[in-house]
Amino acid sequence: MEESHAGTTTASPSVVVTDATDTRSSDFFAQLLAEQGSYLRALKYGDIVEGTILRVEREELIVDIGAKSEGVVTARDMHTVTDAERDEIQVGASVLVFVVQPEDEQGRIALSLDRARQERSWRVLQELADSGEIIEATIVNYNKGGLLVNLDGVRGFIPTSQISGIGRGTDVQKQADMARRVGNTVRLKIIEMSRARNRLILSERQANSESRDLRKGAILSEIAVNDVREGVVTSVCDFGVFVDIGGADGLVHLSELSWSRVRHPGDVFQVGDQTKVLVLSIDKDSKRIALSVKRTQTEPWSTVASLFSVGQIIAGVVTQKVDFGAFVRLGDGIEGLIHVSELNKVGSDTVKEGDTVTVRIARIDAERRRVGLSLQITPDAEQPASE
Repeated sequence: MEESHAGTTTASPSVVVTDATDTRSSDFFAQLLAEQGSYLRALKYGDIVEGTILRVEREELIVDIGAKSEGVVTARDMHTVTDAERDEIQVGASVLVFVVQPEDEQGRIALSLDRARQERSWRVLQELADSGEIIEATIVNYNKGGLLVNLDGVRGFIPTSQISGIGRGTDVQKQADMARRVGNTVRLKIIEMSRARNRLILSERQANSESRDLRKGAILSEIAVNDVREGVVTSVCDFGVFVDIGGADGLVHLSELSWSRVRHPGDVFQVGDQTKVLVLSIDKDSKRIALSVKRTQTEPWSTVASLFSVGQIIAGVVTQKVDFGAFVRLGDGIEGLIHVSELNKVGSDTVKEGDTVTVRIARIDAERRRVGLSLQITPDAEQPASE
């Protein structure tokens, strides 16, 4: 027969029903197992977790990351740590670590500071790439194809086509230019990024272009027509020169370079030359600025009456031959015309561009900016005046 006792009923040798005290004990163990399951969390390769330094040893760090066993960071996984950062590695300090191996042969968790920093950097770089922000970095090296930078553990590459100031010289010259830039801090923009391929391509040209656009917008709101500014020539082309007036480039057309006749802008200006310019017009929609160099100078024809007189004998340089005669430069910005009828008297082929000739001023029309010249000089004429 079955026996009955207070508190316990034996139904069979293998089944036990506990009383109230035993129920509380069962709940306690269930809670303990649940807490232990949370405490002994499952780690996998690639996890980035925060830990606390337990010990600092000569060749490794022992880190508590809240797992069953301790984590270890060996010296080979701390290459990117700077000297200043090493001073901060102390017992009790918090560190971000990357799980390289959830359990090594010694039962410990292999961790890496370098990989954690690199992974964190990739995430920050992705945010910067998405937002299009400009970043700063120091050039650490170069190779045949471009410059190298280190962005907190991630290596970035700037191709030569994206480097500002690298000209079209020989490969040797380009290499020398890049070598001189090692150690310089540059502004960059991310133009290509692939975490899977460990590929980060940057552009200094685009960063500078966007920075200039921002500065140009500010300049456009500050300047006004007829302002006179100091500038630096940044480019010389067939139709004029571009001048930087403090963050924005404006064009000085060929016709606005000088009061004198100019064949090519390169005859007057070179890149890097400093000059004063007057603002002729501003187009805020297209962000274009028209400038003038000659209008910062005295207009020569306004003083022609005080410089020259009818009958004056003067030496000048032939600047251009045309069907109706030859132009002769008498002074800066002032040219006179020898009519073709005058040239025919001496043989038009005897007067060539670049020749210095002695002429007599036959007439002056300051209002129409014209001076008529003659090659007919009397034998007792006075000596030619210098320009």
